[in-house]
Amino acid sequence: MHTLWIGLPIATVIENIVGSFLLGLFTGWLIHKRTKDWVKTGIGVGFCGGFTTMSTLAADTLLLYMDSSLLHSFVYLFVSLFAGITLGFIGLILGSKWGESEVKRKVVNH
Repeated sequence: MHTLWIGLPIATVIENIVGSFLLGLFTGWLIHKRTKDWVKTGIGVGFCGGFTTMSTLAADTLLLYMDSSLLHSFVYLFVSLFAGITLGFIGLILGSKWGESEVKRKVVNH
């Protein structure tokens, strides 16, 4: 079953990179918050972990190798990992700036 397939399983790529971005964003924001560990774990592992589909990434990589070629499989894996890591870092930077701005606003208001 393919939800959105254009030579590569693009729906899985989109889902995983959006999840990576959200994980980075929440992590960067939560660095500046006094939050209970279970909340951080719930957001990171629970929500973002449940949102992403790493098992589908692995299965799609193998299916591409078996049905198509090693090159397609490699390109899919490289794009997924590179985009996920890149968007995770971008989310981390943006989330950290967001958290810092909230801390600064609290200091100015007190």
